[in-house]
Amino acid sequence: MTEDNAAEEPSRIAPLDEIVERNQVWSEMAAKWGVENPVPPWKTSLDGMCDALDRAACDTDVPDFKQRRDEEDELSATLYADLPYPESQLVSLAHSLVARGIIDEAELRQRLANIRERLEA
Repeated sequence: MTEDNAAEEPSRIAPLDEIVERNQVWSEMAAKWGVENPVPPWKTSLDGMCDALDRAACDTDVPDFKQRRDEEDELSATLYADLPYPESQLVSLAHSLVARGIIDEAELRQRLANIRERLEA
C-alpha cells in the first residue's frame, strides 16, 4: 500500500472478508436489537486505538497517522467499499495491522471469536 503498488489491489484477509459478507454493520445490528444510538458502542475504543497507534514509539511496523489514514482511504475505496463508516475504518485498521505483521490472521480470528463468545453469552 505504497505509491509503488498503489495500482495493485490490496491482499484479501479472510476473517475480514467474512465480516463484509455477513453485513454485520451497526445500523443493522442496532435495528435488530432496538438500539437507537447511531454511534456503535465500539467507536470510542476504535478512536482510542487510532490515537494510541498515532503516538506509538516502538520498533514494529506501526503505521503513523498519515500512513494509517492513506491505507484507510485506499481500503475503504476498494476492498471495503461496501461497508459504511465507521465499520470501514475499523476493518481497514485491522487489515493494515495484519498486512504489516502486527497481528496475524489466526490471532485476529481468535480475537473475533472471543468477542462473539462474549456477545452471545
